[in-house]
This record gives sequence, structure tokens and C-alpha cells, in this order.
Amino acid sequence: MIWIQFLATALVIVFAGVRLARYGDVLGEKSGLGRSWVGVVLLAATTSLPELFTGFGATALANLPDIAVGDVLGSCMFNLLILSFMDAVQREPLSTRAHQGHALSIGFGLVLIGIAGLGLLGSSRLPAIGWIGLHTPALIGLYFVSMRLIFTHEQHRRAREIQEVAEELQYANIPLRSAALHYTGAAVLVVGAALWLPRLGAELARQTGLGEAFVGSLFIAITTSLPEIVVSLAAVRIGAIDLGIGNVLGSNLFNLLILGLDDVFYRQGPLLVAADASHGVAILAVVTMNALFLIGLTYRVITKRFAVAWDTGAMAAVYVVAVALAYLLKG
Repeated sequence: MIWIQFLATALVIVFAGVRLARYGDVLGEKSGLGRSWVGVVLLAATTSLPELFTGFGATALANLPDIAVGDVLGSCMFNLLILSFMDAVQREPLSTRAHQGHALSIGFGLVLIGIAGLGLLGSSRLPAIGWIGLHTPALIGLYFVSMRLIFTHEQHRRAREIQEVAEELQYANIPLRSAALHYTGAAVLVVGAALWLPRLGAELARQTGLGEAFVGSLFIAITTSLPEIVVSLAAVRIGAIDLGIGNVLGSNLFNLLILGLDDVFYRQGPLLVAADASHGVAILAVVTMNALFLIGLTYRVITKRFAVAWDTGAMAAVYVVAVALAYLLKG
């Protein structure tokens, strides 16, 4: 019965997540912003709503810190695996078709995940600000700094490229009011499903004996990342590679903002003090996968011998190893 509820919740998130992405794209177009910026900010925020409200439910309502932390870090790890899926469904290597401006998002992602790692290792020994860990203001503040700098960089890049023209006509037949109503309806579905996930995850951990940290990092993280999968693969099919990559990298930045917000919601003390140390595996995996994609983006792989290029193939291997380690360390 618990698996049926879990799958039904996942289906609701997929359905609502697709509609969120579509109408989020419409709203982004009406505002005159470019595809990459829409991917990094608007689509990333909309497809990360499940993580946001799952974290709120796990910390503010259910007192499940490992579900909240595992969902955020496991989602970051799984989102990077989506880049391998995107690479596998096209002929050219993904990093060849992507513009190198994504390196800015990767760099900020590495700094933010590093702050999360320091919080996990040192929160119990550092003074807190009330019930909030010292890492939380840094995560929240740096997220908004990164959004500002990425926005400025994207505007400069678009100014140098003369080729972005007919994009504004793509959704000319959809009124702004209609898009906003559809967006809101889909958001309500996502919120409702995501608030139910922590309780399902706790029951799943109890019935399977796998532990909350492992269930949060794997099952719930994959479920809340389903919108990112759908949006990113759809972006590849329509040739909007940078939109898909921006969605993945922007979602990871937003997820680390969520980690800071989860700490605010969790009133029992610093969230990362209550979290299991095994979450460090996910942090190391996210750092390594980001670094591999940055190398591929800089080196610009021209061909691939297998379904995926060496950079995204290595990222998939890191993910598999990290899941195996998390299973061995499950608590």
C-alpha cells in the first residue's frame, strides 16, 4: 500500500511539474528574459517546488531532519545525473553544444555545496544564531548574489549575440492571465503532493529498514527531481540545450537555498547537527560530478564513442558509487 501511495504521489508531481515548467516558460517569455536565465531561475525554482515543500513538511511539520537534508542533497546529486540522460538522447556530446557561461553556475554551486559540507562537519562545534546554524545566512545570501551575477552575465552574453529573435512569438497565443492561472493550479498540486512525501518517506524507511537518510537521499530525492527530468529531456527534444542545462544547474543552486530555509523551519536546533553524517557522501558526490562537468565544458569533447561522452559517463559512475556507499552507511 505504501508503494502505491508513493507512486501515485510521484505521478502527481510529474504531471504538475510539466505544467509548471510550461507555464513558467510562458511567464518568463512575457517578461522578456532569455532561455538560459529562465532555465537557471524561473524553471529551476518551479521544478524545485517539491524539494521546497518536502523540506518544509519534513522540518516544520514532521520533525524528520534526515528526510529534509537527504532530499536536498540527493536531489542535487540526481539532478547532475540528468545531464547524463540529456547526453544519451542526442548524437553530439552535451558539453559541445552548451555555452560556457554555465561555468558560472557550476562555480557558485561548488561554493554553496562546500558551505553545506562545512555545516555538516562543524555545526555541532560552532555557535548557533538562535536555533539556526552559521552556514544558513551564508547559503541564503550567496544564492541571491549568484542570481544577480548570473543575470548580469547572461544579459551581457545576449547583447553580444544577435541571434535571439523569434522567441517572443512562441507563446503569443497564450494570455498572461491564463498562464498565471495554470501556473498557480499546477503549483497547488505540487505543494499538496510534496507535503505528503515526508510522511510516506518515514513510513517507507520504517517498513524497509533502509533508514531515513538513505530513503531521503534516494527515493524521495528522485521523486522530487522528476519535474527536472521531464523539463530537461523536453528541452533536448526541442533543441533548447541551454534551457535544460540551466534548469539542472539552477535547480541545484535553489536546492541549496532550500537547505538554508529548512534550517530556519527546523526549530529544534541547527538542522545539520541533527542530520546523519552519512549525508557527507552525497556532498562529495555533488562536488565531484560538478567538477567533471566543468572539465567537460571547458575541454569541449567533440565526439563520443558510447551513448554518453566520457564526462557525463563518469558523472553517472560517481552517482552509482555514491548510492552504493550511502546504502552501506545507512542508519
